[in-house]
Amino acid sequence: MGAVEEDIMDMNAFKWIREPKIYHIDSERVEIVTEPYTDLWQRTYYRFRNDNAPVLQMETDKKFFSFVVKTDFSDSRHRFDQCGIVMYLDSENWLKCSVEYENGKFSQLGSVVTNDGYSDWATAPVPADVKTMWYRFSRREDDYRMEYSEDGVHFNQMRICHIKKGDGKITFGIYACSPENSSFKAVFTDMELTECQWRAHDGQQPD
Repeated sequence: MGAVEEDIMDMNAFKWIREPKIYHIDSERVEIVTEPYTDLWQRTYYRFRNDNAPVLQMETDKKFFSFVVKTDFSDSRHRFDQCGIVMYLDSENWLKCSVEYENGKFSQLGSVVTNDGYSDWATAPVPADVKTMWYRFSRREDDYRMEYSEDGVHFNQMRICHIKKGDGKITFGIYACSPENSSFKAVFTDMELTECQWRAHDGQQPD
């Protein structure tokens, strides 16, 4: 991959992992219709291993960049329906962030980091009438930052994390799934790849 440009994404650079039955892709929009019982999760608490969600992502060895996307999940109405950003390296090493539908009162804005086959999940409730969300995924070498925004301008940090296998060439992009018996249309727009918006730390220096 060459220099990072602030521009519309080249969707020809994206490849499917587990291509869904129903989807649409053009230069400005991706739509994924989820299938029931699709998810990404590894072991922790629930003890099960789910690794069948569709993932659309591209590959890069760029060490510093940010990726932005707007998600629209207006169609989600069942528990755990979700769509968002993902960095899927293999079945046991990945991260994701999304809004997961919970009930008619609230949803869960959350992020999951999976290293060596064990997932964690950090969440915060958002009102159920929130039906769109922007995400920004930033890389600084083998460390990563996930942010969210309700307007695409002002971003708030969700998490800083380290991925053990995330120090070389990586793959990242978008995903959508329905872990229970449901289906919905997830819509992704306004995708951009930019220079890294996660600035170098200006406090205590490394040991």
